[in-house]
Amino acid sequence: MGDGLEKGILITGNMGYIGPVVVSELRALYPSAYICGLDTGFFAHCLTPPTRIPEIQLNKQYFQDIRSVEPEIFTGIDTVIHLAAISNDPIGNAFSGPTEDINYFSSVSFAKAAKNARVKNFIFASSCSIYGAGGDEPKTENDKLDPLTTYAHSKVNLERELQKISDESFKVTCLRFATACGWTKRTRFDLVLNDFVLMAVKNNRIQVLSDGSPWRPLIHVKDMAAALIWAISREDKDSFLAINAGRNDCNFQIRDLANLVAKMILNTEVQIARNAAPDKRSYRVDFSLFERMAPSNTLKFSIEDAILDLYENIKKINSDTLGLGSVLSYTRLVELKKLKENGLLDSSLLWAR
Repeated sequence: MGDGLEKGILITGNMGYIGPVVVSELRALYPSAYICGLDTGFFAHCLTPPTRIPEIQLNKQYFQDIRSVEPEIFTGIDTVIHLAAISNDPIGNAFSGPTEDINYFSSVSFAKAAKNARVKNFIFASSCSIYGAGGDEPKTENDKLDPLTTYAHSKVNLERELQKISDESFKVTCLRFATACGWTKRTRFDLVLNDFVLMAVKNNRIQVLSDGSPWRPLIHVKDMAAALIWAISREDKDSFLAINAGRNDCNFQIRDLANLVAKMILNTEVQIARNAAPDKRSYRVDFSLFERMAPSNTLKFSIEDAILDLYENIKKINSDTLGLGSVLSYTRLVELKKLKENGLLDSSLLWAR
């Protein structure tokens, strides 16, 4: 098939926030490859204007739920990039049952089906949130996991099941990603940096709802795509690898992140709820293993790059287009609740028939 790939690539959850960038980067690197997407379509309409539908770069788009995938989906597929998941803590808290089902149980079944279909590479978008209340010392891959939320628990559980089924014929890579940030064709504003930049542009004020002390690692969404692509052809022989994916210089305390945005976007005030209860979800992460294993220029985008990219794109959009209602549609929990209230989704987050 050319382009250095034996077969094709299937990307689950490709119609979310990260997927459009992954598709674009893969298509640029492998112009002749067979690349397809699988997504239930919850957020297909949440395009960040102005844009074209990113799925036109795919050979095929499947509109299917990860909970009911037929084995034929893997025909001609060599690599699976598994992004599909209920995507954050607020949704996990509101829909704990579907989160556990989609992110864990059904994802295990999906991975086993991929293995049975002789898929060679399975790449899972895990999360640094599995370190939970990590304190001030940077967490390595060998440190204790302390998941505090339904979302984080689901990531830990799937990692453990994937390790059990990995072998020489089924190579598994779990990328424990830092918190995503940056502009995509389906930008979310329920991510900390994206939210801060939006507040700075629209209100000239950033409101930090915690005391600002928690630590978070961050990663530009283009670097997430680069890490996923690296995992496709990683050269080490380990059949299972769980690795922190990010940069050591991108660990921030929330208050420092807010102040960085205010420094770059002039006339922005930062308001911190200093008397608020501390957020237990605080973790610094050590990305030294990734730096050793991947080529030195794999991750090349700074947090300043993400801020500038967000700022320039938000400014391009007419304020009437990106009004309050539209901004809420780029908040995943709000959008899911809207679909459910309108009778389009049931309580299990399945499309109503």
